[in-house]
Amino acid sequence: MAMHIDAGPVPSYGRAATRIWLTSSLPWLGVAALFAAAMAMRHVVAANTDVSWLLIAGERWLDGQRLYSDIVETNPPMAVLIYVPGILIARALGIAAEIVVDGLIFAAIAVSLAITARILKNSSALAAGQRWPLALLAVTVLTILPVQVFGQREHIAVIELFPALGVLALRIRRETPPAWAIAMAGLGLGLAVSFKPHFVIPVLCCLGVAALHLKSWRIIFAAEHFIAAAVIAGYGVCIVVFFPEYLAVMAPLLRDVYTIGLPLARMLEKPAVPVWGIALIGAMLVKRGKAFDSADALLIAASLGFGLIYFLQRKGWPYHSYPMMAFALLAFGCAMMSSHDRTALGRGWFAGASAVLAALFVLSMVWFNHSLDARPLQAAVARLGPHPIILAISGNAGIAHPLTRAVGGIWASREQELLVASYDRYLRGTESPDQQTLANLDRYAAREREWLIADFRKYRPTVVLVDNFTDDWTGWAHASPELVDLLNGYRLSETVMGVDIYVKRAD
Repeated sequence: MAMHIDAGPVPSYGRAATRIWLTSSLPWLGVAALFAAAMAMRHVVAANTDVSWLLIAGERWLDGQRLYSDIVETNPPMAVLIYVPGILIARALGIAAEIVVDGLIFAAIAVSLAITARILKNSSALAAGQRWPLALLAVTVLTILPVQVFGQREHIAVIELFPALGVLALRIRRETPPAWAIAMAGLGLGLAVSFKPHFVIPVLCCLGVAALHLKSWRIIFAAEHFIAAAVIAGYGVCIVVFFPEYLAVMAPLLRDVYTIGLPLARMLEKPAVPVWGIALIGAMLVKRGKAFDSADALLIAASLGFGLIYFLQRKGWPYHSYPMMAFALLAFGCAMMSSHDRTALGRGWFAGASAVLAALFVLSMVWFNHSLDARPLQAAVARLGPHPIILAISGNAGIAHPLTRAVGGIWASREQELLVASYDRYLRGTESPDQQTLANLDRYAAREREWLIADFRKYRPTVVLVDNFTDDWTGWAHASPELVDLLNGYRLSETVMGVDIYVKRAD
């Protein structure tokens, strides 16, 4: 005999508790889903060219080679040092440094956003209805949006700047941040500017907005700025004491060579520019004449500051544009979420703005995933044997990085690429190159060729990649009798993607 028990209707307090649980849990589930999707993406997207090289540079530095002599890197030491903790942990665990570095960056994103959320928790800088939607957008911008730019210095700098923006939003509202928040803001700010000195420009833009809101420039003397200044000063002393070659060797090269860039017309043609402009205009249109909140204003100021840097650098590379686009998309989303118009027209505006924001986000991802993907070369090089010693004759770093790490190879050059030679070939292709600049380039190019020949002889590579895909580097190599003589000891194995793969002849 079956027993049937009728429990009756679910009590109303049970339904209410379920609704409360869903309301409180769904945002956290959204955060977890975004992090999971971003982590999965790391296994699909090609590794970043610069990060791969900087891991090699960090490993060599830990093994006793000197930065800016044995290892030639154009950026200040922080560009290499930031990856050293990941390398050390990877060596201790016996796993790939790329996995550890990705994990550390995800952890940094979580910590930075948690600190920022705690700073703004009881502030009037964000309305209650803005907090979770903006948090989810911030997670998406920091984890999903970068695609192939993930782990670049610009990406890390944006992560580090979030607590400082949170503290500044409090100060604009004349709210007093706690001491721990000031310390975190100052530390993050100092580390971000240590990557590249010109990162101070968006900071000054944000301070300008704060000063206008407060009608006082005393905001410049906030405690977190003294902490940041102390971090930067300490870093500067470390450069002078421990990395003097940066000032002696690299600074003149940066002055005479790295300042060469694209003309403004070419910069304006880059896909980043219209997407960035539409995002900022969208943020303004969504407000529909209403005054900008402090959060809106700070995000727009940060975006404009990083946009100025993008144009000043004159390279047009995707990762240079990441900060300006990240803050522009955040500003657009923040402006949308601050709207309280619940009329049919207001809902229509919100739906349209959401569609535009989604489209801009997708276009940005496509741009950030735009890079030379040399993965087809990896299989060809891997077939030549384990742990090849690789040298590349190319001005494009994407030819050999991350290929070298992917095949477990050893990089046989002190440089990431033939940087000076690539600038020289670019400049001579312009209509009216400056003669003094060409003379400087000739001097640096001769030294770079000597470096390549010396590294060729020192490392005795087993594989040499000659890039005829991005330019005629075979012709460049044949212009040097010494390189021709060295290449005579190699035979052409095959050509993939326009890259000639030479292997060392058997003795």
